[in-house]
Amino acid sequence: MDSKIGIKAQKIYKRELVKKIVKLSFLFLFLVSSIIYLVLYIAYEGGKFTVTLDKNLLNRKNVYLSESGMKKDKSLKLSAQTIQYMDNISIKWLPSDIDQGIGSHNGDNYIAYSFYVMNAGKEQVHYWYEIDIDDTIKNVDEAVRIMILRNGEKIVYAKKSKETGKEEEGTKPFVSKSIAILEQRKNFKPNTKDHYTVVVWIEGDDPECNNDLLGGEIKMHMDITEEHVYKKENKKRS
Repeated sequence: MDSKIGIKAQKIYKRELVKKIVKLSFLFLFLVSSIIYLVLYIAYEGGKFTVTLDKNLLNRKNVYLSESGMKKDKSLKLSAQTIQYMDNISIKWLPSDIDQGIGSHNGDNYIAYSFYVMNAGKEQVHYWYEIDIDDTIKNVDEAVRIMILRNGEKIVYAKKSKETGKEEEGTKPFVSKSIAILEQRKNFKPNTKDHYTVVVWIEGDDPECNNDLLGGEIKMHMDITEEHVYKKENKKRS
């Protein structure tokens, strides 16, 4: 009789032990899932389009960024709001006054972000502005257009045609696979400001705009620096 009770008690103990193990396993999986979600969330947040200013320009030249264009609104880094889904459109569909917004002013199927570079220093400054391509999925960069409006002057940039190897009509070609735009702003005078609007869209009239790009993604950021450093060649331009 005692042996039967002992066997039964062992079965109950094993059953309870299994329950505890199962509960702990589910708890562990929940925690792991939560951590993965947090990492993905941070990764996507970090994937926003940002504009970053070289600290040297602020510390040595008293040049800074501002969304509003107000002197009190100083910043070294600005972040634009992105859109989750972007269908192809034509450049003709963009608003004619697209450079009149403040900060993020996205529209249907395009990203638009406006900001200022402010020179509050006492000397004339030369600086570089660069848009780097951090990552692309499904070669969506083949049909992407980036428009820069600086003080009302417009330039549209695009990757060279895959078929002809020539510039797309009405565009200036990307510098390289990882650098879309690299320009120097010369003679930036004291007590003045440059107004920028960056517009990104997928050009429907581009021959490379086809179903192969569906589900594609592109991540970019913009840097404003006192001098440009060639990372591969380890050379500088100033």
